[in-house]
Amino acid sequence: MQILIEVPEDLIHAIKLPADEIQGRLKKELAVRLYRKGLLGFGKARQLAEMTRWDFHDLLGDEAVLRRYDVKELEEDLQTIC
Repeated sequence: MQILIEVPEDLIHAIKLPADEIQGRLKKELAVRLYRKGLLGFGKARQLAEMTRWDFHDLLGDEAVLRRYDVKELEEDLQTIC
């Protein structure tokens, strides 16, 4: 399943980023927010952000998000890399 989120054109233009960076940035913002709220584990949030493990870890640090790591997240990470 794939979800398409429609963003009105005027809102896209209101985002203070170059047009070619907006989609990637929105994915990263969503991934960080879902991770912070506990709605996605690290591996899946990293996958949504389309970042390496290390880059996503750095992004969480830049955003002052505390890193959680439990057995469930370990299992998700193992599934992601296998």
